[in-house]
Amino acid sequence: MPIIKEKEESWLWYQGVNMDDLSRSCVDIAKEVMRLLDTPGHETIDADKLIIIAAANINESGITGAMTGEIADMISRYHSRGKEFREKWNLSNQINHEGERANILGDTLNPALLSIRPK
Repeated sequence: MPIIKEKEESWLWYQGVNMDDLSRSCVDIAKEVMRLLDTPGHETIDADKLIIIAAANINESGITGAMTGEIADMISRYHSRGKEFREKWNLSNQINHEGERANILGDTLNPALLSIRPK
């Protein structure tokens, strides 16, 4: 999975500090989505479906809206196709125009929150 080269160390750190069951599930699903993004047949991104498929692939069930938002944020921050993924995710999860606004600002919508903005 092509992690953005400049963010490899940060990704390793992020995985290391997210070791509780809930966080580990999010990291594992994000890793599977990243693997899928690099698999032929996923040139066009359907962000919501990829998260569902990834969760099923690794036998994770019962993920919440908050978890899907965190997973989308991880992918958008660390994967080489993250910006594209984030933009599709935001548009598919907006209610009015907040996805468009989030894309302009570089935020990731979270169905359980308003938005996530990197520091």
